[in-house]
Amino acid sequence: MANRYWCAECSFKTPWLEKSEGLRRQIEHYARKHPGTSPGGQVETRRLGPRARNGGLLLAAAALIVFTTIVAAWCH
Repeated sequence: MANRYWCAECSFKTPWLEKSEGLRRQIEHYARKHPGTSPGGQVETRRLGPRARNGGLLLAAAALIVFTTIVAAWCH
């Protein structure tokens, strides 16, 4: 699961990150840009992890290679 944290005071948002890293970056942003203000805003959540973005493409490429190998073996 990945989260993206939005600042309640400005347009800052973190990239899609694991929960602990997103919270850390949000806290650092508030300390730097809005000192004395408690961190707030929205948290956006998605089911896929931050590194799972290209998983579907990799799976499709692997399936194509397997299919091509089977067809090539069947034709010879």
